[in-house]
Amino acid sequence: MNSFHGVGRIATDIELKYTPNGVPVARARLAITRAFKNVQGEYESDFFTLIAWRATAEFLANHFAKGRRIGVSGRLQSRQYTDAQGVRREVVEIVADNLEFVDNKPAEDREPAPVGAPTGSSAGGEVPELPDDLPF
Repeated sequence: MNSFHGVGRIATDIELKYTPNGVPVARARLAITRAFKNVQGEYESDFFTLIAWRATAEFLANHFAKGRRIGVSGRLQSRQYTDAQGVRREVVEIVADNLEFVDNKPAEDREPAPVGAPTGSSAGGEVPELPDDLPF
């Protein structure tokens, strides 16, 4: 079974492109911190290419950005290619099927709360009563 589940941080800007047939594909680098420290007492990270297709690609490009933490479920894929210098290379990529928000949206990206909306703490610890005519 080829199944990947991990949490990492987007390390590059997300590239959203379209195939000649109009299928969206997004690519970014994902930094995943190891669960243990090295001999110097520091955590190290591994970097992987994250690939997303179709609606998942558009979701990635529209809702995430460099520096954001992200949960990824998908599969691993390896492929080989020859670089510009003629050297044969092999890469392992994460192909995303599902993406999840792990951190809060940055403050500068949040929409302002409507006037009169609760702000997370109420004065005096009181909870306002809801009207009886709500549809639920």
